[in-house]
Amino acid sequence: MFCFKFSSSASVDNLLIASAYDNVLTGLIPDLYAGLDVVSRELVGMIPSVTRNVSAERAALNEPVTYHITGDGNVNDISSSMTIPEPTDQTIENDSIIITKSRAAEFGWTGEEQKGLNNGPGYLSVQADLFAQGLRKLVEEVEQDLTTAAYLAASRAYGSTSTPFATNTGETAQLKKILDDNGAPSSDRSLVIDTSAGAALRTLNNLTRVNEAGTSMTLRDGELLNLNNFSIKESAKIQEPDVGTASGATTNTAGYAVGATTITLASAGTGTILAGDVITFAGDTNKYVVKTGNSDVSSGGTIVLADPGLRVAIGTSATAITVTAKTVRNLAFARSAVHLVARAPALPEGGDAAVDRQMLVDPRSGLAFEVAVYNGYHKKRFEVGLAWGVKAVKPAHIGVLLG
Repeated sequence: MFCFKFSSSASVDNLLIASAYDNVLTGLIPDLYAGLDVVSRELVGMIPSVTRNVSAERAALNEPVTYHITGDGNVNDISSSMTIPEPTDQTIENDSIIITKSRAAEFGWTGEEQKGLNNGPGYLSVQADLFAQGLRKLVEEVEQDLTTAAYLAASRAYGSTSTPFATNTGETAQLKKILDDNGAPSSDRSLVIDTSAGAALRTLNNLTRVNEAGTSMTLRDGELLNLNNFSIKESAKIQEPDVGTASGATTNTAGYAVGATTITLASAGTGTILAGDVITFAGDTNKYVVKTGNSDVSSGGTIVLADPGLRVAIGTSATAITVTAKTVRNLAFARSAVHLVARAPALPEGGDAAVDRQMLVDPRSGLAFEVAVYNGYHKKRFEVGLAWGVKAVKPAHIGVLLG
């Protein structure tokens, strides 16, 4: 026979039981960081280069957080008067950034599985690698979301379908011109490229000869340099998107001034123009990024260019439109042009069933992830979690390097 006795000491016993689960992860943190050094890690260039928008981190999943957009300033002639003139009204626009994802990389163990692994590599070693692999996948997702948002919102492009930096670094000067012409801040600019462009850049003699480059960084450490005020980084998630199929498309005959963004098409040609496509107009060497595309150019309609719009006016005759062929979209931008909101996944009031949770900072991306452990029936669940959202908030301050 079993007898159960309940007394005031039960609460003490509960505390002792709970304390056995406290700080479950504390001893694992060194192993988790060790695991980060072992698993394969892709290059991360976007995450360290964008603005971390802390003002939106308190937002719930899918809840928009509004930010303002200030237009160009008003400039008027000065006319002497004893009466102070009324200031000109100015429209302040707004947009929003949203935390769109709350994701967790997870795995679990039974006691039998742990026991079996201890006869081989040891479950703690495998567990550290599983944590690191989970973190790796989340970082990849964030990096890809950032590169996608940036190329879709960019203002203009430079280059061709060939890999850049084949003979010199002249492309960085042209990208600097794009951002300068668009009024982007001159400081804290980045150029994030894929590994093919990175390899071409590293092979240039003037970057690998220390006496010419002025530093041993590229020669000895394999790191990229600051060129034309761009901090050059590499990313494994630079995009090479599919492009529209438009052929024979033209503008209508209305004519469009410098700065125009909405362009009406004639009912000519065939195919599509997609958001993110890079297009040119006959007689204009500038390459524009499309903000809003057209699903059938033969039916006319409109396309919308990213700000700040046309650099060269289009005359009052039908003007041919060419879609640039599919190619890599390397990214040049000012830090303030692209925002990232990232936080730990939200918990209900009073917490959930996790017996321990810790924040773990990824040394490569700088992101802080939540690591949690849950005790079940003869089983444990571990997860690495992150909630995030991205937004390209200033298209005029983003440019694309093709190739």
